[in-house]
Amino acid sequence: MSTRIRLGVIGLTALALLAAACTSGGAGRTSSAAPSTAAPVRQGGSIVIGAEQEPDCADWIASCAASIWGTYIMDVPTVPRVFEPRKVSGTWAPVATDLMASEPEVAAGPPQKVTYRINPAAVWSDGKPITSADFRYTALAIRDGKDVLNRTGYSHITKIDTPDEKTAVVTFDAPYANWKGLFSDGGGVLPSHLLDGKDRSALMKDGYTWSGGPWKIESWTKGVSVVLVPNPSYWGDKPKLDKVTFQFTADTAAAFQAFKTGQLDALYPTPQLDSIDQIMSGLPNASSLVDPESGNLEAVWFNNAKPPFDSATFRKAVSHGLDRKAIVTRLYGALGVTRPAQSAHTPLVGRYGGTDFEQYTLDLAKVDSLMQADGWAKGADGIWAKAGTRASFTVSTMTGNKRRELTEQILQEQLRVAGFEVTVDNTSATDLFAAKLPKGDFQMGLWTLVDTFPQPALDASFSSGAIPTEDNGFSGLNLSRIDLPGLDKVLGTAASTLDENERIELSRQADKLLADSAALLPLDVIPNVLLWNNKIGGPLAIDPARGPFWNLAQWGLVG
Repeated sequence: MSTRIRLGVIGLTALALLAAACTSGGAGRTSSAAPSTAAPVRQGGSIVIGAEQEPDCADWIASCAASIWGTYIMDVPTVPRVFEPRKVSGTWAPVATDLMASEPEVAAGPPQKVTYRINPAAVWSDGKPITSADFRYTALAIRDGKDVLNRTGYSHITKIDTPDEKTAVVTFDAPYANWKGLFSDGGGVLPSHLLDGKDRSALMKDGYTWSGGPWKIESWTKGVSVVLVPNPSYWGDKPKLDKVTFQFTADTAAAFQAFKTGQLDALYPTPQLDSIDQIMSGLPNASSLVDPESGNLEAVWFNNAKPPFDSATFRKAVSHGLDRKAIVTRLYGALGVTRPAQSAHTPLVGRYGGTDFEQYTLDLAKVDSLMQADGWAKGADGIWAKAGTRASFTVSTMTGNKRRELTEQILQEQLRVAGFEVTVDNTSATDLFAAKLPKGDFQMGLWTLVDTFPQPALDASFSSGAIPTEDNGFSGLNLSRIDLPGLDKVLGTAASTLDENERIELSRQADKLLADSAALLPLDVIPNVLLWNNKIGGPLAIDPARGPFWNLAQWGLVG
């Protein structure tokens, strides 16, 4: 499982507007993902950060941990990892962390084996050493446990040897290319001495007191906030701040007002369309950081296993009934954003993707040809019908997300002209991601996939084995129930080859298979923006995989 792809409440990042707003009123601006340059910071103090989504739980390997905000505010600051994303020669790549005494060694075999040598200084917050037993516990909990969000990669592990306390050797049943994602993405390494033989979910779901990172969770007050404090046992650089509070502020307009009045010191915002005026009015004494190279893909998702979208012909007809460029321009044209996404890969893993979704442009003649060839005919009301069934379906997203609700209105308008009747069936984020989508209770949807590791893993979200079912406890990320002839083979080969050029070619083949069958329809790649009060200093930088708080230990108050 070398890429954790999670479903996050991520929306429009007002790129140009934020730049303009943060330049006015004496604010500073950084126009790329490069770290900001700031004055030196002092030791001590506290800050409050706005968090627009509260996680459902803190058991990072369970299906309830799909919220990307859980990763940002608790997982990354407290859970040790073998590899982390870093920019290497201009490209995002996995780099070994100081959890390791040395770079893990891979032997191609057969069988493939990876040897991990753990840093002797690495300890948990209770002073107990991080050991090979922790690697063994984590791997088996994911491979064999119940209610696991994503077993990709771990399912290939045949055994974990622990020749000594600081050495773990993992053996695979077949070559596995994305091995660097193991113990790195989707939860890292967990403490066996605290969890082995116990109910992990009960111990972790509402937060936990242990840590293997620079921060500890002091408290999680449901509906209010998560508070982090330094982990005094951390073997790396200690945090500068005494306390960081993540205050849940789901209402974007309220969050911006709280930021402007100083109640919040930083935001990682989702500006909705009705908050643009607030942004344009200026954010004095604030700075911003923009990262267009995100891991966020917004798309129109079809339920490939449920009528009418179980028909590739119908999916293609709907895709040709939409003018994606017009949709993106109508939503974001004022920001200079007019190009739709053309790949199932995000920029974080962009070199593995193609541009095969370019074939879907507005073409009403093509819609007519496809539908008529499949036995559909337009009724007096202009809506297609076949054997007494109208071409009518629902679109679902999260209630209260005004940008997506506007997108739904645009979809309704465009598809009505093409002969399709669309009705809206929205619900809460919790109900959508925890119930409706895992159980396939939707026809067409709008949401964002978030890549969280710089290696391709389309198998985690598009292989048939990743389809949530009753047998697997409705876990898995293939919520669209995509099951295309030949796709599993291509994805499986891409996941098993250790040849980088071959992986790129196979990943692009998978992209083409998805596009040629219109299994989904990408809309846009959503950039990331970080806003902060100028009283905060340190090297602030957005990591497209781990979010903006990955180096929170280096943040501080300007001296």
